[in-house]
Amino acid sequence: MGFSVSGSAAIVFVGLFVAFGMFYTATANGFENVHEAQDERTDRTLVAQNTAVELTIAEWNSTAGELTVRANNTGAAELTVGDVDLLADNTYLSGYVTEVGGDDDTDLWLPQERLTITVASLDSDPGRVKLVTGPGVAETARTEVVS
Repeated sequence: MGFSVSGSAAIVFVGLFVAFGMFYTATANGFENVHEAQDERTDRTLVAQNTAVELTIAEWNSTAGELTVRANNTGAAELTVGDVDLLADNTYLSGYVTEVGGDDDTDLWLPQERLTITVASLDSDPGRVKLVTGPGVAETARTEVVS
């Protein structure tokens, strides 16, 4: 009887040790994932707070059928041109030509630089445009008609 009680107690303790090890691993991984998510949220919030844009021109050229939008990066954050979205009269636009500071090959929009977007796929004056940056900061302007 002495060995069977000692043997079963040893098995129970080994089982508890293994169970605690699995519980600790799962809990530590869970806390680490939550901590990383909080850090990422803090970083995204900081970038959004450091992002500011100013729409300087939103022109509809009725003769050429082109919409030209110019915006300045007035914030402290670097922006990616590929993450910038343009809406014209609540319609998402794509396939437009972009240019940052005279360079149409770059995808980097640094602070104090001007982004120019030219859209040639519209049929009429959209009336208003909205520029949305990657961090979610947006600016809206009414279009001016030029001939």
